[in-house]
Amino acid sequence: MNNPASWEWIRDGRSRPRVVVLAAPNRPRVEQELKGILQIIERHAEIVAVDKSFSYEFECCESDLVVVLGGDGSILQSARQMCRQQRPVLGVNLGKLGFLAAISPLRFVDLWPDVCEGRFSVTNHLMLQCQVYQGDTELHSLIGLNEASVLGGPPYTMMYIDLYIDAVLATTYACDGLIISTPIGSTAHNLSAGGPILRRNLQAFVISPISPHTLTMRPVVDTADRIFDLIIRVDHPTASVVVDGRVVCHFSRDLRVRISRASDTFQLISVPGHDDYQALREKLGWSGKPRLT
Repeated sequence: MNNPASWEWIRDGRSRPRVVVLAAPNRPRVEQELKGILQIIERHAEIVAVDKSFSYEFECCESDLVVVLGGDGSILQSARQMCRQQRPVLGVNLGKLGFLAAISPLRFVDLWPDVCEGRFSVTNHLMLQCQVYQGDTELHSLIGLNEASVLGGPPYTMMYIDLYIDAVLATTYACDGLIISTPIGSTAHNLSAGGPILRRNLQAFVISPISPHTLTMRPVVDTADRIFDLIIRVDHPTASVVVDGRVVCHFSRDLRVRISRASDTFQLISVPGHDDYQALREKLGWSGKPRLT
């Protein structure tokens, strides 16, 4: 557990942290629970803003904590929204899976007073920076918490993607798409594509081809200190660069996609009694049923 004196509001002599509440829009359960959760938050903290449209600007915000009400998609949105103004995040699961938004509203009632007194720890999770270049001109730049992907729609023809690692050609993928994921993202699209699961505090990326044409093309894990450049060899009419489910742009032969470690990390408040393997067992059904004789 981090030293409570290390948190800014405690160092400043404030008894109550400043909190931004991000609530997933158009979710009946979020609307149902919102009023009660806000009342709980106000007992121990100062609410700076309640954002129900994911539009709050963090650049000029003097907040200490962020409470996210929703599911894992809401957690991803909070990371994008904070961008370079990352704050410690506590996710309340009002969605389906709740892999990142780990606590129930009932558990939140018990945990919140301790959080406001600084009795919690934070895990800093790796994020990626995705930049799209045309020549030396940067066209797009986004951060992602899960993954950056090259994906295609109809017509469903094979893509040929060159992967350069630290400016050296590693290989050319003949595949339906390519995913470069963070450890948090390793349990998302990467897992569905047959990639490995990484412990969430590792400093590494997973490179996973989607439906590769050759048997030797398998997922690769590499250190997060590398720089990965992607170039598509043959134009594909619907090839797109996608970051955390958001389409960035069409991917054509004159573009280069660069993926690297983001300078900021996603700060997720750790929940006592909740760990990676427990999440895999309970949320993703990772449990064997050995036959006992």
